Amino acid sequence: MLVAADAQAAKQKNDTTGLREIAARLSSRLSSGGFGASVEVDASERPKKVRFLSAVEQKEHEAQEVEEDLAPLRRIDIIKRDSEQLSVAEQYRVDEFEAISRQLKTYFGLDFEVDHASALLNPKTPGKHHPDNLQLLLKTHNGKKNASNWPRFSFAEQKQYIEAAITLQSLVAARMNVEVVSSVKDSLLQRLEAVYGG
Repeated sequence: MLVAADAQAAKQKNDTTGLREIAARLSSRLSSGGFGASVEVDASERPKKVRFLSAVEQKEHEAQEVEEDLAPLRRIDIIKRDSEQLSVAEQYRVDEFEAISRQLKTYFGLDFEVDHASALLNPKTPGKHHPDNLQLLLKTHNGKKNASNWPRFSFAEQKQYIEAAITLQSLVAARMNVEVVSSVKDSLLQRLEAVYGG
């Protein structure tokens, strides 16, 4: 194959080699999905890393993709089931967590999410959808946590975490057209403390 590619490269106007031609063909086939599920592409680094997968690895990847597709549906079912068991006061606390998360985005431009400290989809010890299991995490941190169980913040830690994020945001607030108002932050933290518990 290399001999044939070298011969073709010698006939081209551009300065190239057979090895470059083979690499270009492979790259083109990879980018168009020509290898299907038989290769794994790691795009997290530059240059991208590619490796062929065995038949067993292909089946594992397919099972993982199915699991990832079903996870949001399972999560919704768990939340619905657990929500039916919450008292009115507990549901109010859950609603407040969600509202405060949205208001941190509205007033400070920060992507906070309501996180289950003991993850609902943790394979070994799944958590419950209950206000005593909730905390606020920035979206990037929540994405890294995924289905892991982390010790829940104490309220003092939760407050420090939110204040640190707002302090960092205030350094670029003017450039982002975000007005950091201390009284809004204080009000949100008071509301959070009232429903945080534990």
